[in-house]
Amino acid sequence: MRRSPVALSFGLFLVSLPFAHPAAAQGYGLYEHNACTMARGGTGVADPCADGSAIFFNPAGLSLARGRSVVSVGGTFVAPRGDFTDSSTGQVSRLLNRVIPSPSGYYARGITERATVGLGVFAPYGLETDWPDTSEGRFLGYKSMVRGLYVQPTVAYRLGERWSVGAGIDVNFVSVELRRRLDLAAQPVPGGGGATFGDLGIPSGTDFADVALKGSARGWGYHVGIRFQATDRLALGARFLSRQRVDIGNGRATIAQVPTGIVLPQNNPFGAPAGTPLDAILAQQFAEGAPLSDQTVTTVLNFPEQAVVGFSYEVSPGVKVLGDANYTDWRVFQSLPIDFQRLGTVTVAEDYRATYGGRFGGEVRLRPGTTLRAGFDFHGAAAPAQSVTPVLPGGARREFSAGVGTRPTSHITVDLAYEYVDQSNRLGRSTNGGMATPTVAVDNGVYAFHAHLFGVSLSYAF
Repeated sequence: MRRSPVALSFGLFLVSLPFAHPAAAQGYGLYEHNACTMARGGTGVADPCADGSAIFFNPAGLSLARGRSVVSVGGTFVAPRGDFTDSSTGQVSRLLNRVIPSPSGYYARGITERATVGLGVFAPYGLETDWPDTSEGRFLGYKSMVRGLYVQPTVAYRLGERWSVGAGIDVNFVSVELRRRLDLAAQPVPGGGGATFGDLGIPSGTDFADVALKGSARGWGYHVGIRFQATDRLALGARFLSRQRVDIGNGRATIAQVPTGIVLPQNNPFGAPAGTPLDAILAQQFAEGAPLSDQTVTTVLNFPEQAVVGFSYEVSPGVKVLGDANYTDWRVFQSLPIDFQRLGTVTVAEDYRATYGGRFGGEVRLRPGTTLRAGFDFHGAAAPAQSVTPVLPGGARREFSAGVGTRPTSHITVDLAYEYVDQSNRLGRSTNGGMATPTVAVDNGVYAFHAHLFGVSLSYAF
């Protein structure tokens, strides 16, 4: 079946969802789930911060509690900035200025000298792309939003003085939304033998429909970790986050007509009297049961596995350097089948690549209760050329961070962090290049992106 514009829009949206996965720190996903680790470049697999965030960074690190308990709350505030510049016209479309919060919370309790249990709650899907509905790329998508909640119950155990292991269950609650406009010029004329409205003289860029696509789902997975205290100064760690299968069975496409204001002339192709509003004829496509009426959508997503290994080395008392290496197998996304209630089934080609990244960080304890931190990380882009669109214009990134931790009392710790995300400019497209099905990317401009992130965490140990 030929892909319809509505089907294609939902397919492009769902292709973007995997990028929001926190394990990859790619696209608009977050790896910044506490201010302490964020300040040192996300390094934490060998030596997690003592605020319970080991639940995410390496569950084996919870065993360091040794019979103590800790509770922490915090959040990351993300200010994304970006634009698209059309290479031929010089027209610039800019992301709306937003500050988007992503909360987190952890609780860990040492039940014996060797065993620790914990629960982590955080929002890796708290980000979005938000363009004006007049932007050049609105016909591919002007608003993409992923909201979710990870709940991770975890247990860790010290096998001896040097070895620790940990494992837990990942419960992933996800809700998604995409908004886009449909271009009348690109739509087939009903009964027109394959002709489009553009062939009839309708100018390109004529909005006639607004599509809102929403869905929610729950996924299950697991994570495991191991930590080895090789020497008094050197620690090694590894973590594995499993692949998840998420069935979106309640997706819904809500489609609203957008007035064009076009009035038909004499001898028009529809045989209507001169002066007839074109919108009155188009309204038939939005009637109950018609192709552009509200309908359900279902699909299946496979979230890829990730592996992380790292080290922590105490150069001197109070001075540490850390490093992590990340791998995410995005190759699980080769194609995506989508089933529409009235538009049929469409399969979207993806052809993603696996990504690799490195993280480096350090911290210096200035005096008891005050620690300065800094870090740097980089990673490649999983998106192939045809996926670089306003829905998610991903690219290779470099991220710089710094922060401070202080202990106003013996039980309370406050951590602050700042991070700057610098993404490489990347060629992409704002349209399908006149094709209903973009089998080959038609790059017509450059996407630029950067972001400012601010993190704060408050923890209480007892």
